[in-house]
Amino acid sequence: MIAHVEGKIVEKFGNSVIVDVHGIGYEIALSSLDYDRANLEETKKFYTYHKVSEMAEELYGFSTLAAKKIFELLISVNGVGPKAGMAILSLAEPEEVRNAIANGDAAFVSKASGVGKKSAERVIVDLKDKVGLPSKYGKTLADSGAKIEESDEAMDALMALGFSLKEATDALSGVDANISVEERIKQALKQGK
Repeated sequence: MIAHVEGKIVEKFGNSVIVDVHGIGYEIALSSLDYDRANLEETKKFYTYHKVSEMAEELYGFSTLAAKKIFELLISVNGVGPKAGMAILSLAEPEEVRNAIANGDAAFVSKASGVGKKSAERVIVDLKDKVGLPSKYGKTLADSGAKIEESDEAMDALMALGFSLKEATDALSGVDANISVEERIKQALKQGK
């Protein structure tokens, strides 16, 4: 299993990049948000999901561990494959996607390319209790005007320590987002255990 790939972005096409790691090029499919942020000749780390099937091996990349965990939850839903999972993550920042699922916002999820109303409702039913508490009740963060962080280092650190996405989100829900990452982790660990 390939957990992450770090190297220089040498090519961009479609919604994929080729990352050169010491002379070996890895083709990685990205969400449209991560693709737009990827710059040629930039050294970047992507957390990866390695899909192996009879016909192919594919790498799906994410700029944060939280985005990868949301993707893994999405593809665990019956009828949602990697392409639909990436389409859902292409709608908005991972935290906004997580928040929409936590709020039961099937209309938001159904905006993804190739995801119909029934699939969106199945995503909500299957994942609402697995993604943690909503960060904003009743609407997505974009609707509320709240600033959405591209990466939450505290959440990534908690998941690296073994917290699930739901546990990390719940532990950080009562912690002030304006304090240092280290202090947020300490407070979350006190609340989470």
